[in-house]
Amino acid sequence: MTGSAVTLRAMRWWDIEPVLALEREVFPEDAWTPGMFWSELALTAGPRRSRHYVLAEDPAGGSPAGYAGLAVAGDQADVQSIAVAPARQGTGLGARLLTDLLSAARAAGCGEVFLEVRVDNARAQRLYTRFGFEPLGIRRGYYQPGNHDALVMRRSAPGDDHHDES
Repeated sequence: MTGSAVTLRAMRWWDIEPVLALEREVFPEDAWTPGMFWSELALTAGPRRSRHYVLAEDPAGGSPAGYAGLAVAGDQADVQSIAVAPARQGTGLGARLLTDLLSAARAAGCGEVFLEVRVDNARAQRLYTRFGFEPLGIRRGYYQPGNHDALVMRRSAPGDDHHDES
């Protein structure tokens, strides 16, 4: 199974329930609530648009293969979340989702992209490092209610360098 077997499209309100199931599977201790998704998706359209959310859809139907979200404020962006279904991890789907977010950041004129990742999520940290993110520091107890620390990472000029997408 490869990450290229899925299609990416804009996430919509009708995707919230299946995305919540994936969210609980991937982030059982600190999954987002329905209200958090509704609030984020409300900011993906209109003149004050400040969010970009993408859904990875399995061509066979059923549950989402993954999703990702980006918040934009001025010339900076923040990766809100990237989740890949366990069966799709290691297929390149995370890289495709991150590439989509970085393209959205570039289109919005962002010069920097930030993110937080759990300090114990080595796989995600390797992906972000491969895409040019560098560690900035630790946010103690960032992920609640599990009280897990987050590594803050930053990437400059989202479109100016090349990376390995495999």
